[in-house]
Amino acid sequence: MIIQAKPIPFKVFKIIINFLTWIFRTRFNKIFIKKIAIYKNHSYLLMCNHFSFWDGFWACYLCINGIHESEKIEGFYIMILEKQLKKNMFLRYFGCFSVAPGKASVNESLNYAAKVLNTPGNVLLMYPQGNLESQYVRNIVVKEGIFEIINRIKGNCQLIWSSNFLEFFESFKPSIYFYMKDCGNVSQFNMAKFDADINAYHQLSMKKQFRFTNEIIPTK
Repeated sequence: MIIQAKPIPFKVFKIIINFLTWIFRTRFNKIFIKKIAIYKNHSYLLMCNHFSFWDGFWACYLCINGIHESEKIEGFYIMILEKQLKKNMFLRYFGCFSVAPGKASVNESLNYAAKVLNTPGNVLLMYPQGNLESQYVRNIVVKEGIFEIINRIKGNCQLIWSSNFLEFFESFKPSIYFYMKDCGNVSQFNMAKFDADINAYHQLSMKKQFRFTNEIIPTK
């Protein structure tokens, strides 16, 4: 049995995130979003690189300011490891549900994720890497669970990738940058193409963060 989400109404969720954003804006220099066109009458599978404790908060912010501004969101969900959810059961009220790789319940988690995405207006957040890695890792290794979920989706679902970076530059306060990418509808999904596209886009987005420097990678 998986631990299912018991999300609070999205209106309440939005108020909480906006309040936290107001608090954190005193600690951050700026928040930049490279926005994309959001499809109408779709659900949204939001995927990001996974590099910090704050990733969940950033994704909530991106959900409201990068998606909800264009198309109304009805629900926000996050798939997280069962052991993490058991330690923080309150996260169920923020849309979290469990997955336990290697256990029999994993198919139940995948079916639950697909059920969420079969409903227009829902957003599901996932981190394809499955692990915390440096924000500057050059190769995003996409776990096969993404394909398993997408293969189960029956409705219209837009695939969205975002490469996120945290920088200080000249400020005492960090700035967060979101580079969103439209990866098409699930009906157009191809695992190899998706993997290649998000990696090329992630590397291009990372290059923009270097500002004035053309990075030269030393050869062996």
